[in-house]
Amino acid sequence: MVRVNDQKEVKTHVPSVMEDPSATSVAKVYSKAFLGSIKESERDSVIEEFTEVIDLAMTQQPVFGRMLMSNALNKDERLSLVDRVFAPHASELLTNFLRVLARHERLELLPLIFTQIKTLRDTEAGKKAVSVRSAFELSEQNLTNIEKCLNEALGFSPVIETSIDQSVIGGLVIQVDDTVYDGSLRTRLKQLRGRLSNRSIHEIQSGRDRFSHPEGN
Repeated sequence: MVRVNDQKEVKTHVPSVMEDPSATSVAKVYSKAFLGSIKESERDSVIEEFTEVIDLAMTQQPVFGRMLMSNALNKDERLSLVDRVFAPHASELLTNFLRVLARHERLELLPLIFTQIKTLRDTEAGKKAVSVRSAFELSEQNLTNIEKCLNEALGFSPVIETSIDQSVIGGLVIQVDDTVYDGSLRTRLKQLRGRLSNRSIHEIQSGRDRFSHPEGN
């Protein structure tokens, strides 16, 4: 079982792209094509290369990354940039993939493609990303217990991505794909208020019915 801390070294979130469903669909196509072009024995090393590219563009040299993935440069200029910066150091397979993205003006999808590639690899290995939100940082023991429970309940090895959410009052909010398991105190209180409200409405209505239909009528 694997954990991915929210404060990871490789930052892959670009809101303007990552939150666009159509961009996600395109990224999935490119990620599947990229993985399909790699021999199984070479996948780990090529994906490690991809990780280094993302790390360079998103963490080490963010100004360079923004220039590479924005429309500040035209297609030919970005192709030239790929050849100058990546070709001398990266594998031919990864360099050619970056060239394809540059020619189709899809370099802005790099972080999203990287995320999709990791998701596909996890799926192949019987793993799945699980988002865990809490109001405070979880201890190693907490995470171990959560992993064990999820593994037993869901039948796969969870790749836990933790995040701090001050709106979560007690408990946890766990998301697997589109399903959210909300065990936070805030939600439990809301559900309790809803049940109490429904019970009150029912009692009021029952009282009205008794007054409206006196015994013997």
